[in-house]
Amino acid sequence: MSIPVKLEVFEGPLDLLLHLIDKNKINIYDIPIVEITEQYLDYINRMETKNLELMSEFLVMAATLINIKSKMLLPPEEKEDEEPLDPRQELVERLLEYKMFKYISEELKDKEQDASRCLFKKPTIPDEIAAYKEEIKVEDLLSDITLAKLQQIYKSIVKKQADKIDPIRSKFGKIEKEEINLSKKLIWIQEYGLAHKRFSFRNLLESQCSRMEIIVTFLGILELIKIGRIKIEQECLFDDITITYLAEDIIPMEEANF
Repeated sequence: MSIPVKLEVFEGPLDLLLHLIDKNKINIYDIPIVEITEQYLDYINRMETKNLELMSEFLVMAATLINIKSKMLLPPEEKEDEEPLDPRQELVERLLEYKMFKYISEELKDKEQDASRCLFKKPTIPDEIAAYKEEIKVEDLLSDITLAKLQQIYKSIVKKQADKIDPIRSKFGKIEKEEINLSKKLIWIQEYGLAHKRFSFRNLLESQCSRMEIIVTFLGILELIKIGRIKIEQECLFDDITITYLAEDIIPMEEANF
């Protein structure tokens, strides 16, 4: 007659392996794989479960242990400038990670149990007391106010306002938008071209008074190239560009159909 044995229930194969390691007081970094594999296989042989998904997890771990056991029996592969890898290393890393999460879950469970023992009393203050507001007398508020204190408060407020002003930026003048008309600039370029016929692009830009004028002049040159009133030449890369005015007259902006 067989004696029934009640097996402990484990959450998974890693949980079972940690139990075997703790039970045998084994160093997790130096697992005797032969002994642990035998105990693990003995446990799953005695398991009675119809849950195939759960059973498959234990069988996969059993296959992993047998694979590691076979690698431990074989001589290690020797490679130049490399130490032989321990077949148990990946398993040890998985066990350590599982042990860490298991410890954290147990800590959270303890905190949940502690929190369940805490009871909070709901407020029981009557509405008329909660809504009560003590009357404030203006005489009491102004009883210790003097003209000297009012002057001091006024000076502190004025000082705070003065501190907000940037002493450098406050002296800046008003920056106004520079208005430059492209139509007028086009006429000016044509007049300049008619007077000089052949001239330097660099000198033309350097004669402008502001950055905006340089930009508008450059756009004007592009427009005049587009309609064929000027042509540009450059002998070598990075040399100055020579502009030749081809037309014999000046046309206004409206006639150019820009």
